[in-house]
Amino acid sequence: MTANEYQVTGMTCGHCEMSVREEVSEIAGVEDIQVSARTGRLVVTASGDIDDAKVLDAVEEAGYSAVRV
Repeated sequence: MTANEYQVTGMTCGHCEMSVREEVSEIAGVEDIQVSARTGRLVVTASGDIDDAKVLDAVEEAGYSAVRV
C-alpha cells in the first residue's frame, strides 16, 4: 500500500470533497481517499505506486488545483 498526500486549493464544502473523491476514485489501483475541504488535505491510498500526474489531473478535472505535499 502506498499513500500520497496533496494540498488542494479551492474546496469550500462537502460537495467540493465529493467532486474530488469521485474524480480521484476513477484512477486504477486507488483503494482509499480521504479529503477535507476544511484543511485542503487529500490523502490517496493505492495498492501500488500512485501516479501523481493522474491525481493532479483528476483534482483539476473536479475544478480545483493541488500540489503534492
